[in-house]
Amino acid sequence: MSVHAPRSFTVQWGSDSVLVSNVEPELPVATGDADLAKVVEAGRGNPVTLLPEAAWQAVARATTSPDGVAVQLRPTPEEPAGLLMVENVDGATLRSVVTRVYLSEVLPGIQPRTGMEVMEIPDPQVQGITDEDRPCAIVRYRYQDLAHLRNHVWQTIHGTLSLNSYAPSILARKVTRNLITHPVEITFEDGTESFHALVVRDGITRLASAWAVLAGPDADAAEAAGLTVDSLFGKNPATLPGQGGSPLGQRLAAGRERWRRALREEFAQDITAEEPGTRAAQIAQTYVLPAQIAVGAEGHPGHLLAAEDIFDDAIRSVLASVHVEFKQWDTAAQNVEVATRALKRVIQLGDSLVPKDDLQIVYGLAVGRIPVEELPRVFATDAVAAPPGTALWRSVYLVHALTRPELLEPLKDQAKAIKGGKRMGLKGFAELLGPLIDLPWRSYKKHVTTQARNAWNNGGVLTSDVIQEWEPLPTDDFTSLVKPALLGDIDARCTLAVAGGVALIADKLLTRNVGSALMAAKDKGGVPFRADVNQVIEDLSRQDNEVGLWTLALAANRFRSDALPENAVTMRQLIHKQKTEGQAGTPYVHFKVDLDSPDQIERDGDGVPVMLHQWDVVWASNPERALKAHPPKAPLVPLPSGPTTGPVSGAPAPGATGTGPADTGDSGEGTAGETDGEGSDSDEAALFPGPDGSRPHEVHRPASQRAADHRQVLRHSVTAARDSLDRLLLLEPEVGNHTPIVPVTVLDELHKLLIGLQTDVENLRRKAAQEDNTALEDEDALEDMGV
Repeated sequence: MSVHAPRSFTVQWGSDSVLVSNVEPELPVATGDADLAKVVEAGRGNPVTLLPEAAWQAVARATTSPDGVAVQLRPTPEEPAGLLMVENVDGATLRSVVTRVYLSEVLPGIQPRTGMEVMEIPDPQVQGITDEDRPCAIVRYRYQDLAHLRNHVWQTIHGTLSLNSYAPSILARKVTRNLITHPVEITFEDGTESFHALVVRDGITRLASAWAVLAGPDADAAEAAGLTVDSLFGKNPATLPGQGGSPLGQRLAAGRERWRRALREEFAQDITAEEPGTRAAQIAQTYVLPAQIAVGAEGHPGHLLAAEDIFDDAIRSVLASVHVEFKQWDTAAQNVEVATRALKRVIQLGDSLVPKDDLQIVYGLAVGRIPVEELPRVFATDAVAAPPGTALWRSVYLVHALTRPELLEPLKDQAKAIKGGKRMGLKGFAELLGPLIDLPWRSYKKHVTTQARNAWNNGGVLTSDVIQEWEPLPTDDFTSLVKPALLGDIDARCTLAVAGGVALIADKLLTRNVGSALMAAKDKGGVPFRADVNQVIEDLSRQDNEVGLWTLALAANRFRSDALPENAVTMRQLIHKQKTEGQAGTPYVHFKVDLDSPDQIERDGDGVPVMLHQWDVVWASNPERALKAHPPKAPLVPLPSGPTTGPVSGAPAPGATGTGPADTGDSGEGTAGETDGEGSDSDEAALFPGPDGSRPHEVHRPASQRAADHRQVLRHSVTAARDSLDRLLLLEPEVGNHTPIVPVTVLDELHKLLIGLQTDVENLRRKAAQEDNTALEDEDALEDMGV
């Protein structure tokens, strides 16, 4: 590139004017094969960098300065390891080159913050790579197929931009802070040919924002994600194995170079103008990005991890330090990171009393690699029946495995080392478990996730018995465990404590007891007394607490991982709406226990089951303490011993059924049904033949007829909008927390449109009402005149 002074100019970005600075007059040109070979040769000649040749080629393709990268890699007498950037982290040393890379040569990697969320598209499996028992600065991503890769990249870009975007800042100043990247080998389960690329591990928001700038000011997150996928992999997945004669990686790289060539040509035309336009600024500010590329990793003497895990753990340590000191992840994301890394270290340490194969199963269950459906196969033994393949049983086996005495202390020690703390109590460990346990139902119960995780922070289900020796008792009916639990069976009691406790916590029927809960009403989440969550569950699971054991058993039996119960007050309206949309099955409700009832469910005077509240759960855990806090009040007037002959004061009058609201709801549904049936011939009514009998001409129709058609269009459009909104609400649990179902920017735009529509409709309504009143006044005047 020739040296010319950069330019600055102002462009329009949506409704804002942005001063674009530091625009280079030329873009980097394609790197020749000879320059690429320099990088590969220098990398393979460095004694501290271990990468496959295909990975070095990916590094060389990505950089805009192969000569500069080669200089950093070449050893010298003074610097035997070259001029590489050095970072010392816990247990390893990382070495990186610092350079600039093409936007289209880096892929978004796995985001640590998504470890506590449910994603539509699952993350690929990750595996470390070694060379003669030495760690390589590369990992292997294993996708199901090319479609999985494309969808995963789309989801990452879309979800990131839905949460945050630096697009205006990047348009003005480019990306100014290095992305943390490293090579990966991308493989596929369906046999598709593998290839090597660079992925971004920190700076994914900056990467996604650069694609948003390139997509333009009017593009939403979905369009920017679509541009990313099409640019990286082509618009059509025509890169199947065996096509074209060249390897898949080369075909993809050639496609990206053609795309960059088109951008360079477009930029060269626009930048010559006296005042360049927005498109020139978009290309110039996003064409290349600053990056540090990890190319070497060395384990420290006495390190705990196996060679294949050293590099990935070192990268995660770098990211964790960045997001603790600079831009923190939320608490749940940090807990997932600490818990999974601690478990991995215990596995590699090798001195646990639990066999490594069993620990690998627990790790796979914790991170979601082993699906819920695999539980019967994984935990089937000759001595014990296989557990049902349900999300609740996953939580039982996961809690049981992670709290064994032989594993609990080593896990706490490693978690303390990772967090840098000096001590970790039982509540601190329970806090780590919360976002691991709720993995299968996060998206469906996300409206009460905060309360549930607060309950885990307050001890969760880790009672004094649960952290001792016991074994889960698989069953399809948790109520069958009540009798043995009453007889003192520790396995039955602990199984009920974990399963029922998890169900109560996940469904917001047991939350962290705070002072305000003592003042709240029973139906508003109030409690009769304060107690830690794990203490409440411990009291519910006591051998002599029959009501408590039945409460746990019934809660576990009724638990569903794909919905919230009607007991969760914040979701009643949405659940009712989902049921009226035609969902199959009975309503999802937890009921209060009554030991005198044949089915142990309490009913009111009309025979209707009584809904369970947190008050009832806490009361059942320790009735004696509850009675001390809330002694029964003596009646002001003694009740007669015999039958009453008249209505009791304060009782509802006979015949007062209170059916008004129900009738109103029914009539509302009928109105909606009539609206859906109207205007089925609206498309045909909009066509009216012209005077010569030729094709329809709207202009020849009377204005009143055209107005009638447009009224139908208006009504159907509003109804269609209502239907679309309903469907979006139904899809929201499936989308999960990784991205809003409708971005805020889109909602703001829709809100403005709807306000304008409402104003216009109101103006028409007032005008029509005024005309009606004028007509009535005219009629009255004519009658007065005797006409």
